[in-house]
Amino acid sequence: MKRTALFTAMFGASFFAHSAVTMDPVQDPNNVNGFVVSQSEIKAAEDALTLDPMYDTWSQALRTQPNAVVDAILPGAATNPENVKRVERVFPESDWNFLTQMAAPEYTYTRFLKAIGKFPAFCGDYTDGRDADAICKKSIITAFAHFSQETGGHIAKDNVSDNPLALEEWQQALVHVREMGWAEGQEGYTTGCGQDDWQNRRWPCATGQGYFGRGAKQLSYHFNYGMFSEVMFDGDATRLLNDPALVADSWLNLASAIWFFLTPQAPKPAMLHVIDRTWKPSQREIDAGIGYGFGTTINIINGGIECGEQNKNKGQPVNRIRYWEGLAAHYEIPIEADEKNTCWQQTPFGSLNLQGATDVLYTNWDGNWKYYADRPGGFSFECELVGFQTAYSALVPGDYEKCVTNFYGSHANWPTVRVVADADKPSTGNPGGGGEPVDPNAWSPTKVYNTGDRVVVDGVTYEAMYWTQGDDPLLSEAWGPWKKVL
Repeated sequence: MKRTALFTAMFGASFFAHSAVTMDPVQDPNNVNGFVVSQSEIKAAEDALTLDPMYDTWSQALRTQPNAVVDAILPGAATNPENVKRVERVFPESDWNFLTQMAAPEYTYTRFLKAIGKFPAFCGDYTDGRDADAICKKSIITAFAHFSQETGGHIAKDNVSDNPLALEEWQQALVHVREMGWAEGQEGYTTGCGQDDWQNRRWPCATGQGYFGRGAKQLSYHFNYGMFSEVMFDGDATRLLNDPALVADSWLNLASAIWFFLTPQAPKPAMLHVIDRTWKPSQREIDAGIGYGFGTTINIINGGIECGEQNKNKGQPVNRIRYWEGLAAHYEIPIEADEKNTCWQQTPFGSLNLQGATDVLYTNWDGNWKYYADRPGGFSFECELVGFQTAYSALVPGDYEKCVTNFYGSHANWPTVRVVADADKPSTGNPGGGGEPVDPNAWSPTKVYNTGDRVVVDGVTYEAMYWTQGDDPLLSEAWGPWKKVL
């Protein structure tokens, strides 16, 4: 899908909306209370909202190699993908060994290469003159600074008994593969599991499994395991939900961190795009002190707890900054004049006021609840981009259609919508060619009726005495808005 210009739905739109596309829902001949839209309408509506080229950039960053390709990756193999060969050149196994002398045995250089090989955008090429080798090295060192905080040993250099090699703390990454205090077989981090909601319909918890922190990024909670599983296993969320231990005991322990590194959590950018400057901060972000540098990667990871003036001297961000500065000095990573290593001067992303902003892009779909007078019931039959997590991602192919059809039941009182091929969309009657046409005067629970409108229920005609929606004439005749006329 090619996108070429900015056209993003934002806050503050008029309640009475004018759509950028023409949706023409028709009554579903197979369901008196449902509607039909065509695939071309779905595509046009999605394309109109994702024209900015950043959506393509995000999608490309999350592109993956088949696991069969990943399984064949080995240090020095001639068949390794090009981004893996770049890593071997700028961060050879000797560097890995230098930084992982305390690491758990589940973390290996081979698994590191496999994790990177899964995602061609990590240490990938650039065609616009940017130095891909330098960006690659800076990305790896940034990741290790965060590994040192998330899973590091945190043992002082002069603590001879616990640190006999006198390793710097920034050399103590990847000590933990599972969250401290947790072990396989424990049902931890299952908050929300088993509820009848869209999170459980999309990412269902497995009985007896715990979703505590695992891997270099300490992946936690069932919805994160489900999302990561979809990326790793061709859309199958259940693979890691049923077997979360894979995130500790296989190359996924590092792939989970690379995935996080590449994934925007809009309005948060992907960490890679802060480092390679594909991301351009919006005016609201600039006003909030958010720009380029290691500090913004802290804000992306844990800004609500670690950024802002009140957290200036807090242990976690102070540690991260120390580790980054030690690593950057050792590996001679240049710090640009407009980069800041700290985030105490930044507003956390979660606290940004984006009301009315027109230069911020979002990555989740939710139902568009604006009123459209020319459509049944005033419903839009469209989805829009929002700045909070939903069941549907703008970066996942097919999720826009799932949003419109309310696939995971996340939109309360949304009309029943079915998507058909253009050739199968009826004007009236059955798109499949069978069954009886639906009476166009039949009452619909999603349609808005005004005074004087008439409907037919069980062969009886009713007239609306005032505005109504959702009131069944058979149930509300005695007290409601309908009166029997024929």
